[in-house]
Amino acid sequence: MIPYGRQDIDEDDVAAVTEVLRSDFLTQGPKVPEFETVVAERCGAKHAVAVNSATSALHIGCLALGVGPGDLVWTSPITFVASSNAALYCGAEVDFVDIDPKTYNLSTDCLARKLEEADRAGRLPKLLIPVHLTGQSCDMAAIADLCARYGVRIMEDASHAVGANYQGLPVGNCAYSDITVFSFHPVKIVTTGEGGMALSNDPELDQRLRLFRSHGVTRDPALLTSDPHGGWYYEQVELGFNYRTTDIAAALGTRQMARLDAFIARRREIASRYDAAFGESPVVVPFQDANGQSAWHLYVIRVPDRDRIFAALRDAGIGVNLHYIPVYLQPYYRKMGFEPGYCPKAEAYYAEAISLPMFPTLSESDQDKVIRTVLDLVS
Repeated sequence: MIPYGRQDIDEDDVAAVTEVLRSDFLTQGPKVPEFETVVAERCGAKHAVAVNSATSALHIGCLALGVGPGDLVWTSPITFVASSNAALYCGAEVDFVDIDPKTYNLSTDCLARKLEEADRAGRLPKLLIPVHLTGQSCDMAAIADLCARYGVRIMEDASHAVGANYQGLPVGNCAYSDITVFSFHPVKIVTTGEGGMALSNDPELDQRLRLFRSHGVTRDPALLTSDPHGGWYYEQVELGFNYRTTDIAAALGTRQMARLDAFIARRREIASRYDAAFGESPVVVPFQDANGQSAWHLYVIRVPDRDRIFAALRDAGIGVNLHYIPVYLQPYYRKMGFEPGYCPKAEAYYAEAISLPMFPTLSESDQDKVIRTVLDLVS
């Protein structure tokens, strides 16, 4: 079975992890801040907080931005459920903004209309979570301008977009957001096994993210409520979580970041071959906005008769996948009152989408098999 995605681990990655296993630190040692610095510098952000998953990063991002009961958080319906679940963890309510039918990212036109309506109704969101689907950035300048008019905070879910750029700058610089979140799951562009990171330019947000990452416990004299009683003294000043990552994961992530340019270059080669092969066929290939360059975490095609083609590809040994079922159609969200038809463009996308194999070690022969099989099925 040709998978839709997989990690690429080389001997230098293995050596980096082995070095940590033979060291004095396995968790929260020197490799964690080293990894944070590497990612922050690559993206042009001032701060980065490594955690055990992107879901954890989204959760503490919501908490750091003050999301709580009675608040409203908006996101895209075409995303993994973690993007919206993070708000629910905080006791907030969730709503969805329909997608742009070309980019499949959150539609700025829909956002503008929804904000106007929410303002009239006196029910504006506290936070918007735009999702950079497949690795292509949303139109963050337009989104930031709209949100600034209404006082809405922004957290980018860039789980797919490590290595992408927008307006010539790396995704993750937080020029148009309060926080940006990355994922380092094995099928993502860079992996730590499991892991995530929250980037920001605000030192107060960075401080809060670090507190929520580790039980809300601190030894920082500036945060203590009384004078330290000795080197052993600490205080819990927030209700935090154990979302820490490990030196093992951080060492792998640091080594993987050194290979990021090569990973992205190879993904772009694969995307270009797909584009060329499907150019004259009924297959709808991904649209790329001129404002940026995708990291190509996923290559999503749209085809008629999706269910038949999806099943036939699987039968042919091609491990296609689907990203994503609209979140509000999940049974848990249906119990909140969401119904089919709520975001028509998202549902139209869902009815036709298939994620084809996309990972750096995909061979040309395997990609050719994918291409031939897809073309045979749509002809």
